[in-house]
Amino acid sequence: MQVDRSGVLFSAGSTWLLLLFSTLSIRVTGVGGTHQSIPPSVVKLWASAFGGEMKSISAKYSGSQLLQKKYKEFERAVRVEEIDGLRLVKRLAENMEEMFHKKAQAMKRLVEAAEEAHLQHEEDPNLQYEYFNAVLINEVDEEGNSVELGGEFILQPNDHFNNLSVNLNLSVVQVPTNMYNKDSAIVNGVYWSEALNKVFVDNFERDPSLIWQYFGSAKGFFRQYPGIKWKPDEHGVIAFDCRNRKWYIQAATSPKDVVILVDVSGSMKGLRLTIARQTVSSILDTLGDDDFFNIIAYNEELHYVEPCLNGTLVQADVTNKDHFREHLDKLFAQGIGMLDIALTEAFNLLSDFNETGRGSECSQAIMLVTDGAVDTYDAIFAKYNWPERKVRIFPYLIGRESAFAENLKWMACANKGYFTQISTLADVQENVMEYLHVLSRPKVIDREHDTVWTEAYIDSTLEDGQGPVLMTTVAMPVFSTKNETRNRGILLGVVGTDVPVSELLKTIPKYKLGIHGYAFAITNNGYILTHPDLRPLYGDGKKRRKPNYSSVDLSEVEWEDKEDTLRNAMVNRKTGIFSMEVKKSVDKGKRVLILHNDYYYTDIKGTPFSLGVALSRGHGKFFFRGNVTVEEGLHDLEHPDVALADEWTYCNTDEHPEHRYLSQIEAIKLYLSGHEPHLYCDKELIQEVLFDAVVTAPLEAYWTSLVLNKSENSDKGVEIAYLGTRTGLSRINLFVVPDELTSKDFLTAEDREGVFNADHFPLWYKRAAEQVPGTFVYSLPFNTGSENKSVVLASTAIQLLDERKSPIAAAVGIQMKLEFFQKKFWTASRQCAALDGKCSISCDDEVSLFSPEDYTLTGNFFGEAEGAVMNKLLQMGSFKRVTLYDYQALCWVYSESSDSGRTLLDPYFAFFSAVKWILTELVMTGRTMQVPCDTEYPAFISERTIKENTGNIDCDGCVKSFVIQQIPSSNLFMVVVDNKCDCSMFEPITMDPIEIIIALTPTAHNESLKCERLKMQKDRRRPDTCHPFHPEENSMECGGAVNLTQSLVTTLLCLLVALFPR
Repeated sequence: MQVDRSGVLFSAGSTWLLLLFSTLSIRVTGVGGTHQSIPPSVVKLWASAFGGEMKSISAKYSGSQLLQKKYKEFERAVRVEEIDGLRLVKRLAENMEEMFHKKAQAMKRLVEAAEEAHLQHEEDPNLQYEYFNAVLINEVDEEGNSVELGGEFILQPNDHFNNLSVNLNLSVVQVPTNMYNKDSAIVNGVYWSEALNKVFVDNFERDPSLIWQYFGSAKGFFRQYPGIKWKPDEHGVIAFDCRNRKWYIQAATSPKDVVILVDVSGSMKGLRLTIARQTVSSILDTLGDDDFFNIIAYNEELHYVEPCLNGTLVQADVTNKDHFREHLDKLFAQGIGMLDIALTEAFNLLSDFNETGRGSECSQAIMLVTDGAVDTYDAIFAKYNWPERKVRIFPYLIGRESAFAENLKWMACANKGYFTQISTLADVQENVMEYLHVLSRPKVIDREHDTVWTEAYIDSTLEDGQGPVLMTTVAMPVFSTKNETRNRGILLGVVGTDVPVSELLKTIPKYKLGIHGYAFAITNNGYILTHPDLRPLYGDGKKRRKPNYSSVDLSEVEWEDKEDTLRNAMVNRKTGIFSMEVKKSVDKGKRVLILHNDYYYTDIKGTPFSLGVALSRGHGKFFFRGNVTVEEGLHDLEHPDVALADEWTYCNTDEHPEHRYLSQIEAIKLYLSGHEPHLYCDKELIQEVLFDAVVTAPLEAYWTSLVLNKSENSDKGVEIAYLGTRTGLSRINLFVVPDELTSKDFLTAEDREGVFNADHFPLWYKRAAEQVPGTFVYSLPFNTGSENKSVVLASTAIQLLDERKSPIAAAVGIQMKLEFFQKKFWTASRQCAALDGKCSISCDDEVSLFSPEDYTLTGNFFGEAEGAVMNKLLQMGSFKRVTLYDYQALCWVYSESSDSGRTLLDPYFAFFSAVKWILTELVMTGRTMQVPCDTEYPAFISERTIKENTGNIDCDGCVKSFVIQQIPSSNLFMVVVDNKCDCSMFEPITMDPIEIIIALTPTAHNESLKCERLKMQKDRRRPDTCHPFHPEENSMECGGAVNLTQSLVTTLLCLLVALFPR
């Protein structure tokens, strides 16, 4: 009888690849002509033959046995140490504290210089001063003359600033498009702040790792060093205003609880409601992660903009603010405005929420957005706010009418607030900013120069080859120190500097953390500052920012910690240890490693950050020290096949400009020469990398001999041999010329998961380390079989000692052509043998190898091609499914057309900023777009104790049989499947992610899920300082649109006197 069968090979490590899938024509004839199922003994023979052949080739060309022998020869000369995780994390925290302190000291020098310059400056309303405007520098008119505020400004490319053209001697001044760049207040501020240029330069000379330094003025201009030319967008607009940046707001004000009241009575229809929406949106822009808020619309009734948040406040993170913005478009105007009801609700809400202890417990404010008030509502203020006046009132009068301006200004002045009138959309941003100056008064009068650090954010001006750079900012406020203005509490602005997160990673010795270990840091709110699993960008090619990238919580990446034990301990600045089993996805979520991690954590003093270190148990908890002479180490380190990890810091070449052009190997040589005292290097790491260079040096000669003799053998499919060591040292040998490589990206910067990075070892190294010693891990990229241009990697780990707790010294491997690998497989599977005399196997000469349709399956997940077999294997226990979660995912959703009314109204902030956000933050195709979501997805791991198995599947009366056999010395299984039955009734098993939703009605589940998330508030730690009010502040500076009449002032004073106890 003739039976069609499929031969299948896939890996057993974490997830399996369908490497081969073809149709064999095999005759199996039993004794007496009876028919048998697939003989397991034959499959075992094939698997054994193939496994032996591949191990022989992999070991030969990788040199694994030679390298293992060399490390054994040094076994007596090395010292194995168990890593003290707690001691390690404390030392790392001290290193980071020192680095952060240097940045803060640079800002302190800027603050002192700015305050002294302002103190010596006399305001001159007629001052004329030509400064370097960031937009106008090097611009000329039609006659070739420099334009006003332009002039020649020398710019030169600088590699420290991503090769941007900058001026290291001068700063430039940027003024928002909606402001007049020769306004008297701006010109005076620019004039006295010129004194900062010397300090900018001095700071950079003291600390060459500094990048942008700047001064954001309360008047709106932005002084930036080094000087660089700014370019408007395609509409000729620069909407950047330093005063609505988080670093400015955090430095200028204290944390706050805010209730925003929005008038939606009938008189607010049309343009007024549009301006009101934009005003509320701009207020939200000024709120940060340490603030809490809610929005209530009112007419004759109260309408919480988010109904499920009735009676509470929520944290002002990006996700929550965006959620409320979506609801603003649903507001419509009708009825009569009952402000008394709204004010009463707002006061009660602030009071009740403050008693819960979950808010800021600092400043409190009510923002009133309305087109008028028929009364001053002094009875309500007397009941809820006087005499302490702990809640400030900030009325925003919408529209050009001024009939009710006096009432609204009275409310502001009586409650330590500020009144502004907003007539057009162009007025919104500037007027909203006024309240920040009021909230900064207590801090200014107290002369408290609090140092603040922001959460991580992306700077699009600098890139590291993988996209925009992740940053944090250190900032400090600048005050007027003139005695005559003390009680006015005048904030001059904020100074700041950016600190790339990569600077933090440079302080972390990756070699001390082991193969799977890593360091991470979080903010006082539990948001990630740095973590290897943080994915702030998405997309291929030019990457984009995710909308909520800056508020990813630690619990969203360390999701196995269901009780938030680790997160909460770190938020509360504790020092300690925590352990748990984790499922670490690798290879873009396609494979999973089951590890047991020990976490060590402590706080970074002087910052709002806490630091953690994760070490995996087993080999990850051990480190060894070798010892060789400097001479022999340098000799072997300089071999042409040696490279060091680009992102590891062996020597700090950024500290001094003269070192920036040195490679790490050149820097090590210079350091060891003893002739460069200003070059800081990691002495311990250098000693170990010299040791690894000596031990691995014999492989260069070994590989060279293979190249010379390669023409004499048939293994011409092997293209590359490679090795990596625990110190980031790698060696590469090509068996073919570079142009003939099947995959040219492997082991290059393009293959980020395949090389040593600042926060992880190569993927092939990590996978090899988790296999049984002496076995090879075979892998190839997923979904790469459409063309026969793929490769197979074979890697194995080199242990120092013959025990499980031995440190992994290195990993070696080869890259071979997929075609070569396939031929070896089919050669093994075509063997014929007699088995117990009961049957014979003859291999048909017409066997079809690797037909084009089969190639399309190469690299796919096995369950997609053979869902019925995969399902049976899961039932039999040969494999098990594990569920992984991704709380940083993006999902495609249907996008309804948005209201275009805003586009008719104002040039910059309503239209251009909205359009720009949509274009840059969302990927839109037709009527769909990607939005943040949570997903779960399966991964599959083998049961290692089950080496072989057989099974039968009933496919509508037709029985499909299969045999699975583990291939020795590998992570692979061979599967032989009887292909005569149609089992298409079994669904494929995929690894596709599924969005996590609550099982509610289709129309309600999304809103309910969002609501539950909004209500959920995790532990957070408040900033260390708070300045809600000061007894000396002048609360009569409360708005300039109208003047308080004498009668109103008298009435106000009488009321206050009556309310204060005698």
